[in-house]
Amino acid sequence: MSLQEILTPYIQQAVQQLFDLTIDRVEFQATRRDFEGDITMVVFPLVKQLKGNPAEIGTKIGTYLVENVDVVSKFNVVQGFLNIVISDSYYSQFFNAILNHKTYGYQPTNSDAKAVMVEYASPNTNKPLHLGHVRNVLLGYSVAEILKASGKKVYKTQVINDRGIHICKSMLAWEKFGNNETPESTGLKGDKLVGNYYVEFDKAYKAEINQLIEKGLTEDEAKKQAPLILEAQEMLRKWEAGDEQVVALWEKMNNWVYAGFESTYKNIGVDFDCNYYESNTYLLGKDVVDEGLAKGIFYKKEDNSVWIDLIPDGLDEKLVLRSDGTSVYMTQDIGTAIQRVKDFPDVGGMVYTVGNEQDYHFKVLFLILKKLGYDWAEHLYHLSYGMVDLPSGKMKSREGTVVDADDLMNDMTVTAKEISEELGKLDGLSTEQKDNLYQMIGLGALKYYILKVDPKKRILFDPKESVDFAGNTGPFIQYTYARIQSILRKADFDYSSVILNDSKVSLHEKEKELIKILAQFPEVIQQAAKTYSPALIANYTYDLVKEYNSFYQSVSILGEANHDKKVFRVQLSNKVGQTVKNAFALLGIDVPNRM
Repeated sequence: MSLQEILTPYIQQAVQQLFDLTIDRVEFQATRRDFEGDITMVVFPLVKQLKGNPAEIGTKIGTYLVENVDVVSKFNVVQGFLNIVISDSYYSQFFNAILNHKTYGYQPTNSDAKAVMVEYASPNTNKPLHLGHVRNVLLGYSVAEILKASGKKVYKTQVINDRGIHICKSMLAWEKFGNNETPESTGLKGDKLVGNYYVEFDKAYKAEINQLIEKGLTEDEAKKQAPLILEAQEMLRKWEAGDEQVVALWEKMNNWVYAGFESTYKNIGVDFDCNYYESNTYLLGKDVVDEGLAKGIFYKKEDNSVWIDLIPDGLDEKLVLRSDGTSVYMTQDIGTAIQRVKDFPDVGGMVYTVGNEQDYHFKVLFLILKKLGYDWAEHLYHLSYGMVDLPSGKMKSREGTVVDADDLMNDMTVTAKEISEELGKLDGLSTEQKDNLYQMIGLGALKYYILKVDPKKRILFDPKESVDFAGNTGPFIQYTYARIQSILRKADFDYSSVILNDSKVSLHEKEKELIKILAQFPEVIQQAAKTYSPALIANYTYDLVKEYNSFYQSVSILGEANHDKKVFRVQLSNKVGQTVKNAFALLGIDVPNRM
């Protein structure tokens, strides 16, 4: 039970007895660091009702709490704030309760509640994953893990965009310029090989456009009449018609890409429970449009195109079916959402991890699904995020200037190696141990740097800054975890049993501060799940580690003469380490035992 839950009924009793007033809720906040106290009651809401002096009201309530509540030892009032000091015995009892709970903070899955489906990644099969995908998959995976830790059943999914004109561009370029190259013959990952031909198509297409412009065509005319784009469009028509040769080439090249994606996902440490392929979903939703027309939700224009009028809802008119009967992305997304609930009947909500350029699209999608009468449409969330930039500037796939995800991960490992060697952090480890650590540090730095920022904010990613061993970085937190493991290895005594069993126990100020931060972990998980924000977990972990390092500098642990104090400080170190590991697991980050 939290301090708020313990104190609220006592404060309600105090207000009733002292002022003959019934209050439904009590407003709390963290005590400011420059005042003594563990939790603060905001008195101002009562001042208006009682028309009294805030200092007097706070003093009377504080006195009542000291006299009637065992866990309250003293108080002070600063203007309209009642700062409450909690007894050491409360913190010792709390610590004893979590001492042997290895997944403290995580809630068991609520089997009676509806599941949540989290979509992330959504790559195209004409190119490898890049830096933009990295933020997407890290966010989506982390939010899925946080939702699980909060007690929800979660399905992780992706939509693979495996059809369309952009896919045909890579296919056509390989057919024309590829000389039957394969991943095996070139030694390239399949997604990189196919991505190279997407770039080749763009080069050849631009050359044709320039030739046509020289012959007197406008740029728009040249773009439409260039032979390569006409061939790509014809290839797409053949694919849609089921042409055997085109479909066979499509399957072959897509399989190369899938193998490449799988390798990248494994390296970055994310996974999926199920995949949806656009080639299977692009026709979904048409039947829903027919149903919506019958219900008057959609309407048909003179050219037979189908629309929905969302102007009364503050949006716009939206096309859902073209005049030739073909669907648009909105139609596909409507159909796919409905199909997912058919496939997973226990799903009661969905999270879409998609960049903020699609904010309007998802407002429209969610509103249409609500108008169609699906109850789960009330529980749809667009996990909108800002782009990731590098100092080198904007990326363009078709020009081959993207930052490849595999290259980025390799570069992070190299950066971690260079900085570690400069600092001499890893002396005494074997080459294999060092290589594993470099990768763990590099990936930890990358993930933490991206996830510590609120998803909605744009990021300028600086690889060297992210691998700093000091400050709010992944390696700083990993180093503190490794330091704790070193303490535990040196503790040559049993520290598993409860040691704080004296109700009059006296805690060092730094011990108490650490337990206070540990006590926040379950609520931080719930809040991160509620707001879909891994940044809350990341920054909580930094605060915990910062406080632990202050504790480490302030008190003796293994050198403490008093045996009970020494055991407790090792227990406290162990619990901090466990919590760091559990928190970082929610971010998809590993922690090293030695560093």
